[in-house]
Amino acid sequence: MSEHYDFDKLVEIVERLRRNDGCPWDRAQTHESIKQYLIEEAFEVVEAIEANDDSALCEELGDLLLHIVFHSQMGAERGAFDIDDVTKGIVEKIIGRHPHVFGEGEAKTAREVLVEWERIKLEEKSEKTGEASLLDGLPMAMPALLVAQRMQEKAARIGFDWPDANSVWVKVEEEFRELEKAIEAGDRKKVDEEFGDFLFALTNMARFLELSSEMVLRESINKFKRRFSYVEKRAREKKLDNPDLKTLDIFWDEAKKLEAEGRLE
Repeated sequence: MSEHYDFDKLVEIVERLRRNDGCPWDRAQTHESIKQYLIEEAFEVVEAIEANDDSALCEELGDLLLHIVFHSQMGAERGAFDIDDVTKGIVEKIIGRHPHVFGEGEAKTAREVLVEWERIKLEEKSEKTGEASLLDGLPMAMPALLVAQRMQEKAARIGFDWPDANSVWVKVEEEFRELEKAIEAGDRKKVDEEFGDFLFALTNMARFLELSSEMVLRESINKFKRRFSYVEKRAREKKLDNPDLKTLDIFWDEAKKLEAEGRLE
């Protein structure tokens, strides 16, 4: 029977790793040096969710939690903050932004909750800085499609939005025509701008269809990877060093058929 460990044990272990007589690698790390690993762990959590793998999800959430505790320990060593400050901060934030649960506020729908959340968030930021934007707090280091959709969602919460999906589709078609004109004109700078506007409009369309543009693109990437891997495998089996496009297309169609039958790994 495995031993039971609680959250305090994890905090204790991380503190031990960071001591002078702890692990040389762990002691050498800084917030900056491990920030990329934090991002990677978050994406591994996403992959476990997409795979509907509870065992992997449990493991990856543990890896992500380790990073939160690790950063908190480094903060404690600098006298900046510790894990108790982190926990206190999020608890206070959750309570403060859910007055309909912990106070006398009222919100009957999920949309009303989001609107109230953004209102309270703006008030909090205004108290700290004097000025605040609804778009503050969006990490620009996130994937661009995700940033675009989150921006659109936030703007929509105060009514800055298209009336319906058809209106968005008209905008998508308009942006596509502008992109075509820029390509025909051979204006590289304009092509860049119009292509970006086209992607932004498509992302808005995804939002109206209640899709995550980031997630559906990831699914298409994974689908391409599966099919192309099959194409490579078939080319190796046929010992084709430089197969022509017609042959590659045949292999690609085979991959699509196998995928439809649920037999493509």
